[in-house]
Amino acid sequence: MTTQSEAEHAVGMFLDQIRGKTSVDQMFEQISDLAQIFNCGWVAYGAPTHARNMERKSRIKLPQLITYPEAWQEHCVECGYDMLEPSVKQGPFQLSPLLWADVHKDPNTTNRERRIFDEAKEFGLRIGVTIPLPWLWDISPTMSFVQAGTSGLSDFAITRLQTAALAFHVKVLECLDLGADVPSLTARQKECISWVAKGKSPGSLEPYLGFRQTQSIIISRL
Repeated sequence: MTTQSEAEHAVGMFLDQIRGKTSVDQMFEQISDLAQIFNCGWVAYGAPTHARNMERKSRIKLPQLITYPEAWQEHCVECGYDMLEPSVKQGPFQLSPLLWADVHKDPNTTNRERRIFDEAKEFGLRIGVTIPLPWLWDISPTMSFVQAGTSGLSDFAITRLQTAALAFHVKVLECLDLGADVPSLTARQKECISWVAKGKSPGSLEPYLGFRQTQSIIISRL
Protein backbone atom coordinates (compact mmCIF):
# COMPACT_ATOMS: atom_id res chain seq x y z
CA MET A 1 0.00 0.00 0.00
CA THR A 2 1.34 3.43 -0.98
CA THR A 3 2.03 5.76 1.94
CA GLN A 4 1.13 9.45 1.91
CA SER A 5 4.81 10.31 1.79
CA GLU A 6 5.32 8.10 -1.27
CA ALA A 7 2.22 9.55 -2.94
CA GLU A 8 3.39 13.10 -2.22
CA HIS A 9 6.75 12.27 -3.78
CA ALA A 10 5.02 10.82 -6.86
CA VAL A 11 2.96 13.99 -7.33
CA GLY A 12 6.12 16.09 -7.06
CA MET A 13 7.84 13.92 -9.66
CA PHE A 14 4.84 14.31 -11.99
CA LEU A 15 4.93 18.10 -11.66
CA ASP A 16 8.65 18.06 -12.46
CA GLN A 17 8.12 15.78 -15.46
CA ILE A 18 5.51 17.96 -17.15
CA ARG A 19 7.57 21.12 -16.70
CA GLY A 20 9.91 19.72 -19.32
CA LYS A 21 9.23 19.52 -23.02
CA THR A 22 6.61 16.82 -23.54
CA SER A 23 3.54 16.15 -25.66
CA VAL A 24 -0.06 16.16 -24.45
CA ASP A 25 -0.27 12.40 -24.99
CA GLN A 26 2.87 11.86 -22.95
CA MET A 27 1.55 14.05 -20.13
CA PHE A 28 -1.75 12.18 -20.16
CA GLU A 29 0.09 8.88 -19.89
CA GLN A 30 2.08 10.29 -16.97
CA ILE A 31 -0.99 11.52 -15.09
CA SER A 32 -2.72 8.19 -15.75
CA ASP A 33 0.27 6.44 -14.17
CA LEU A 34 0.08 8.82 -11.22
CA ALA A 35 -3.63 8.08 -10.78
CA GLN A 36 -2.78 4.39 -10.33
CA ILE A 37 -1.04 5.28 -7.07
CA PHE A 38 -4.42 6.41 -5.76
CA ASN A 39 -6.09 3.22 -7.09
CA CYS A 40 -7.69 5.13 -9.96
CA GLY A 41 -7.39 2.90 -13.01
CA TRP A 42 -9.25 5.21 -15.36
CA VAL A 43 -8.93 8.88 -16.25
CA ALA A 44 -10.94 11.13 -18.56
CA TYR A 45 -10.10 14.69 -19.64
CA GLY A 46 -11.82 17.14 -21.95
CA ALA A 47 -14.93 19.19 -22.59
CA PRO A 48 -18.44 17.77 -23.00
CA THR A 49 -19.97 17.64 -26.46
CA HIS A 50 -22.02 20.82 -26.09
CA ALA A 51 -18.90 22.74 -25.07
CA ARG A 52 -16.90 21.20 -27.91
CA ASN A 53 -19.56 22.48 -30.31
CA MET A 54 -18.66 25.98 -29.15
CA GLU A 55 -15.03 25.23 -29.97
CA ARG A 56 -15.92 24.88 -33.62
CA LYS A 57 -16.36 28.65 -33.72
CA SER A 58 -12.71 28.98 -32.78
CA ARG A 59 -9.38 27.59 -33.91
CA ILE A 60 -8.82 26.35 -30.35
CA LYS A 61 -9.36 22.61 -30.01
CA LEU A 62 -9.19 21.14 -26.54
CA PRO A 63 -8.31 17.42 -26.72
CA GLN A 64 -10.57 14.75 -25.30
CA LEU A 65 -8.50 12.00 -23.66
CA ILE A 66 -10.09 8.89 -22.13
CA THR A 67 -8.86 5.60 -20.71
CA TYR A 68 -12.30 4.25 -19.75
CA PRO A 69 -13.00 0.59 -20.61
CA GLU A 70 -13.70 0.07 -24.31
CA ALA A 71 -16.96 -1.69 -23.45
CA TRP A 72 -18.18 1.43 -21.63
CA GLN A 73 -17.13 3.70 -24.49
CA GLU A 74 -19.02 1.49 -26.93
CA HIS A 75 -22.04 1.60 -24.62
CA CYS A 76 -21.89 5.41 -24.60
CA VAL A 77 -21.87 5.47 -28.41
CA GLU A 78 -24.81 3.05 -28.62
CA CYS A 79 -26.85 5.03 -26.09
CA GLY A 80 -25.93 8.44 -27.47
CA TYR A 81 -24.09 9.44 -24.30
CA ASP A 82 -21.21 11.89 -24.22
CA MET A 83 -17.88 10.06 -24.19
CA LEU A 84 -17.01 11.75 -20.87
CA GLU A 85 -20.01 10.22 -19.11
CA PRO A 86 -20.68 9.88 -16.30
CA SER A 87 -20.45 13.66 -16.31
CA VAL A 88 -20.94 16.16 -13.55
CA LYS A 89 -22.64 19.50 -14.07
CA GLN A 90 -20.78 22.24 -12.24
CA GLY A 91 -21.72 25.81 -11.56
CA PRO A 92 -20.02 28.69 -13.39
CA PHE A 93 -17.66 29.28 -10.46
CA GLN A 94 -17.16 25.65 -9.45
CA LEU A 95 -13.59 24.55 -8.90
CA SER A 96 -13.96 22.21 -5.94
CA PRO A 97 -13.74 18.47 -6.72
CA LEU A 98 -17.08 16.71 -7.10
CA LEU A 99 -17.44 13.17 -5.76
CA TRP A 100 -19.66 10.99 -7.91
CA ALA A 101 -21.37 9.52 -4.84
CA ASP A 102 -22.36 13.00 -3.68
CA VAL A 103 -23.62 13.95 -7.14
CA HIS A 104 -25.63 10.71 -7.39
CA LYS A 105 -27.62 11.49 -4.25
CA ASP A 106 -27.94 15.23 -4.95
CA PRO A 107 -31.65 16.11 -5.41
CA ASN A 108 -30.70 18.31 -8.38
CA THR A 109 -29.31 15.32 -10.28
CA THR A 110 -31.77 14.18 -12.94
CA ASN A 111 -33.03 10.61 -13.26
CA ARG A 112 -31.15 10.27 -16.55
CA GLU A 113 -27.88 11.41 -15.01
CA ARG A 114 -28.39 9.08 -12.04
CA ARG A 115 -29.12 6.18 -14.41
CA ILE A 116 -25.86 6.80 -16.28
CA PHE A 117 -23.93 6.62 -13.02
CA ASP A 118 -25.65 3.32 -12.22
CA GLU A 119 -24.90 1.92 -15.68
CA ALA A 120 -21.25 2.96 -15.38
CA LYS A 121 -20.91 0.88 -12.21
CA GLU A 122 -21.90 -2.19 -14.21
CA PHE A 123 -18.83 -1.58 -16.39
CA GLY A 124 -16.51 -1.16 -13.41
CA LEU A 125 -16.60 2.63 -13.06
CA ARG A 126 -17.64 2.56 -9.40
CA ILE A 127 -16.04 5.42 -7.47
CA GLY A 128 -15.00 8.66 -9.10
CA VAL A 129 -14.16 12.28 -8.57
CA THR A 130 -14.47 14.99 -11.21
CA ILE A 131 -12.19 18.05 -11.14
CA PRO A 132 -13.68 21.13 -12.85
CA LEU A 133 -11.06 23.09 -14.78
CA PRO A 134 -10.92 26.77 -15.87
CA TRP A 135 -11.67 27.47 -19.51
CA LEU A 136 -12.87 30.22 -21.84
CA TRP A 137 -16.58 29.48 -21.97
CA ASP A 138 -19.38 29.06 -19.48
CA ILE A 139 -19.04 25.26 -19.46
CA SER A 140 -15.65 24.16 -18.18
CA PRO A 141 -13.71 21.06 -19.16
CA THR A 142 -13.11 18.45 -16.48
CA MET A 143 -10.78 15.68 -15.48
CA SER A 144 -12.22 12.60 -13.78
CA PHE A 145 -10.36 9.92 -11.83
CA VAL A 146 -12.19 6.63 -11.34
CA GLN A 147 -11.75 3.51 -9.23
CA ALA A 148 -13.03 0.04 -9.97
CA GLY A 149 -12.93 -1.04 -6.34
CA THR A 150 -14.69 0.23 -3.26
CA SER A 151 -11.74 1.56 -1.27
CA GLY A 152 -12.82 5.14 -1.85
CA LEU A 153 -10.86 8.36 -2.18
CA SER A 154 -9.47 10.14 0.85
CA ASP A 155 -9.33 13.92 1.15
CA PHE A 156 -5.56 13.61 0.76
CA ALA A 157 -5.93 11.71 -2.52
CA ILE A 158 -8.53 14.12 -3.89
CA THR A 159 -6.40 17.16 -3.09
CA ARG A 160 -3.33 15.67 -4.76
CA LEU A 161 -5.29 14.57 -7.82
CA GLN A 162 -6.75 18.07 -8.10
CA THR A 163 -3.25 19.57 -8.00
CA ALA A 164 -2.10 17.20 -10.73
CA ALA A 165 -5.19 17.83 -12.89
CA LEU A 166 -4.83 21.61 -12.72
CA ALA A 167 -1.12 21.44 -13.55
CA PHE A 168 -1.86 19.08 -16.46
CA HIS A 169 -4.56 21.42 -17.75
CA VAL A 170 -2.25 24.44 -17.61
CA LYS A 171 0.36 22.56 -19.64
CA VAL A 172 -2.27 21.50 -22.20
CA LEU A 173 -3.28 25.15 -22.62
CA GLU A 174 0.35 26.02 -23.21
CA CYS A 175 0.39 23.52 -26.08
CA LEU A 176 -2.63 25.11 -27.78
CA ASP A 177 -2.59 28.01 -30.23
CA LEU A 178 -4.34 30.58 -28.09
CA GLY A 179 -2.92 33.68 -29.71
CA ALA A 180 -5.65 34.75 -32.11
CA ASP A 181 -8.76 33.77 -30.19
CA VAL A 182 -8.04 34.48 -26.55
CA PRO A 183 -7.53 37.88 -24.91
CA SER A 184 -4.13 38.11 -23.26
CA LEU A 185 -4.07 37.31 -19.55
CA THR A 186 -3.38 39.95 -16.95
CA ALA A 187 -0.39 39.69 -14.66
CA ARG A 188 -2.68 38.63 -11.79
CA GLN A 189 -4.27 35.88 -13.88
CA LYS A 190 -0.87 34.54 -14.91
CA GLU A 191 0.23 34.62 -11.28
CA CYS A 192 -2.82 32.57 -10.23
CA ILE A 193 -2.09 29.95 -12.87
CA SER A 194 1.62 29.79 -12.03
CA TRP A 195 0.88 29.13 -8.35
CA VAL A 196 -1.63 26.39 -9.23
CA ALA A 197 0.90 24.77 -11.55
CA LYS A 198 3.37 24.73 -8.63
CA GLY A 199 0.91 22.72 -6.56
CA LYS A 200 -0.86 25.43 -4.54
CA SER A 201 -4.53 24.70 -3.90
CA PRO A 202 -6.96 27.48 -4.94
CA GLY A 203 -7.86 28.27 -1.34
CA SER A 204 -4.24 28.55 -0.24
CA LEU A 205 -3.57 31.34 -2.75
CA GLU A 206 -5.33 33.97 -0.64
CA PRO A 207 -2.32 34.73 1.63
CA TYR A 208 -0.04 35.03 -1.42
CA LEU A 209 -2.26 37.18 -3.61
CA GLY A 210 -4.18 39.15 -1.02
CA PHE A 211 -7.77 38.43 -2.04
CA ARG A 212 -10.56 36.05 -1.16
CA GLN A 213 -12.79 33.74 -3.22
CA THR A 214 -9.77 32.71 -5.28
CA GLN A 215 -11.61 29.86 -6.96
CA SER A 216 -14.24 32.17 -8.42
CA ILE A 217 -11.65 34.63 -9.64
CA ILE A 218 -9.55 32.03 -11.46
CA ILE A 219 -12.49 30.71 -13.44
CA SER A 220 -14.37 33.94 -14.05
CA ARG A 221 -11.22 35.72 -15.24
CA LEU A 222 -9.62 32.98 -17.33
